Amino acid sequence: MIIVTGGAGFIGSNLVKELNRRGRTDIVVVDNLTHGQKALNLTDCIIADYHDKEDFRDLIEADAHLGPVEAVFHMGACSATTEWDGRYIMRNNFAYTRELFHWCQDRRIPFIYASSAAVYGGNDTFREEPAHERPLNAYGYSKLAFDQYLRRHMDSLTAQVVGLRYFNVYGPREGYKGGMASVIHHFSNQLREGNTVRLFEGCDGYADGEQRRDFVDVRDCVNLKLWLLEHPEVNGIYNCGTGRARTFNDMARATIDWFGRGEIEYIPFPDHLKGRYQSYTQADLSQLRAAGCDLEFHDIEDGVRAYLDAVAADQAD
Repeated sequence: MIIVTGGAGFIGSNLVKELNRRGRTDIVVVDNLTHGQKALNLTDCIIADYHDKEDFRDLIEADAHLGPVEAVFHMGACSATTEWDGRYIMRNNFAYTRELFHWCQDRRIPFIYASSAAVYGGNDTFREEPAHERPLNAYGYSKLAFDQYLRRHMDSLTAQVVGLRYFNVYGPREGYKGGMASVIHHFSNQLREGNTVRLFEGCDGYADGEQRRDFVDVRDCVNLKLWLLEHPEVNGIYNCGTGRARTFNDMARATIDWFGRGEIEYIPFPDHLKGRYQSYTQADLSQLRAAGCDLEFHDIEDGVRAYLDAVAADQAD
């Protein structure tokens, strides 16, 4: 069986759906459905079992036998970059990951977990090296803390362990995330309600809407995870992005092109994000390519079109 924590979430549910498409239904989903809207991400998926996050943690701490486990994909976490309760975020993001890591190592089970490009903070070099890791928020630090923990154990691994530093992921099944959803989600909602897409004014030396991010299609994130499962010799921490920085204006225009209408409006940059905002990200893929991964990543024009086509098909159903 395959265990997917955060399996009702954005990337997790897309992974479950792709596993189904590849013929796998022996999937155990672990999640927290206090906000039950996430459950809708699994209505078109087939799973073998479900555990609440805390119940699953109890099973892990009790050293329970869960049957033959082929791999654990760990994405369950607090993903809010605006969360400043450090005790809460470290327990959910660092301690939980550490517990699962050791549980998998004790059983020689591959463990592929979600890190984040938030570990890089305001740097302009996005390479998987400590010199470039300076998070701007507690979320980013919680992800960096486990990456550092893994580095201390790399020489004694019993099974595959890979951390993927996701850049700005977008795609279907993210609607439940509210303010943390991708800009495409927000842009498309704005155009359904009116004729204007709203972007932040310039900051950090960038002109209006010209801040740049590495926007990556969730399909590429899922394909990379499954490529790693097929290559158990690959271990370590790797960036998961396209390697191409694009502007928020580019994303807005791609969304406007799909709708066939719309204008861009620039709004004041929020005070609470000043000094805590990544105005530029671009994944360095050299280590991923050196590990043998030759997967191609969608550009935003293809990705946005596929995303909005999928949303429109769901709404038509």
